[in-house]
Amino acid sequence: MGTIRLKNIRIFTNHGCLIEEEKIGSDYLVNLKVEANLATAATSDHLKDTVDYVHLQHIVKSEMAMRSKLLEHVGQRIIDRIFSEISLVTQAEVAISKLNPPIGGDVAEVEVTMSGTREAS
Repeated sequence: MGTIRLKNIRIFTNHGCLIEEEKIGSDYLVNLKVEANLATAATSDHLKDTVDYVHLQHIVKSEMAMRSKLLEHVGQRIIDRIFSEISLVTQAEVAISKLNPPIGGDVAEVEVTMSGTREAS
């Protein structure tokens, strides 16, 4: 088993429940961790035998580009899409942070973390 992490993917988009958030947008940081059996890749040295982090980045960016009111919703979409498109992944965790959230106080960020495990087929 092995772990692949993508750290601090910076994205500007417009998630949130407020109309202002939809119009103005905010900065977000996304951290992603996936687990998979990487033993074959460790010996073969072939991209086809591992989880391509370019593919992971593409999933995160495209799902973050689709507006959601809740970070929980977009986080679950990211996890669902990873399981749908990358069969090698057995577990996934995504943390989405909204920087400088409009919550009436001096708060650097709010973060929602979602995780999932591939169901046995």
